[in-house]
Amino acid sequence: MALSLRQLEIFEKIASTGSVTRAGEELLLTQSAVSMALSQLEQLSSVPLFERVGRRLMLNDAGRMLLKDAREILLAVKQLEQQLQGDSGELVGELLVGGSTTIANYLLPSLLGAFARQYPMTRVQLTVGNTQQVADLLATGQLDIAFVEGPCHNRELVALHWRDDELVVVAGAEHPWAKEKRVTPEQLTTAPWIMREKGSGTREIFEDAMDRAGISYAIALEFGHTEAIKNGVAAGLGVSCLSRIAVDRELEYGRLVEVASPLLLTRSLALLKRRTSHCTTLLEAFLKVSGGQWEA
Repeated sequence: MALSLRQLEIFEKIASTGSVTRAGEELLLTQSAVSMALSQLEQLSSVPLFERVGRRLMLNDAGRMLLKDAREILLAVKQLEQQLQGDSGELVGELLVGGSTTIANYLLPSLLGAFARQYPMTRVQLTVGNTQQVADLLATGQLDIAFVEGPCHNRELVALHWRDDELVVVAGAEHPWAKEKRVTPEQLTTAPWIMREKGSGTREIFEDAMDRAGISYAIALEFGHTEAIKNGVAAGLGVSCLSRIAVDRELEYGRLVEVASPLLLTRSLALLKRRTSHCTTLLEAFLKVSGGQWEA
């Protein structure tokens, strides 16, 4: 029995979802077909590749070793298909794009729409997470490219400047800071901050700015989504520091109020790529629409 690309694709999907059922749903296959492909692959390897923990399948050491090679093979095949298809005239293919939360919610939708209108035979699958999550997915070959708002600490990736951004300190319309519209370091220290979780680019920029200014702070609440933070601030639960692009509408309508502070909150939004990646025809077209550059 020969190894097939379909078996590797099914194996990778089981590994990423932790479930035969979910892998089948995402690949549009029956559970029995997924189970059969996994069984055949384990027969070829002569050892089990997963351990069952409750209802979840977890890779063992043999499975983890195979997963790294399987992802590299699948990525190489996908890039070859895109390159061949791109040479045929009309641009076709699928791109796996990652975006950290603020970028994915407020910048990428319009870019994806523009790209789809210009290249209707293509498909872009967007994965959203915080900066660290998106970078990890890109490094393991589960994404083709990513756009993030925070520093990248993965040495397998290259970060290239994409756009400039600015964070702003915001308070609710009824908050005492809303009248003065300016705060001192002492007020920043005693404020109840509502922020994103650890791993978020916005959170890291805020913490770096506070540390550089020598200002201590306390995180009162952590929310995993910017919309929840904005609603919490508007409701008077605390104050926050968010990207201007994320609060532009709330500032315009007076739901939130921008507060001047001594913090340095400018930042660079970045495009991430793997060091060894090749810029395919499809990627090149997407970068042209998004305004990104493959090389520094």
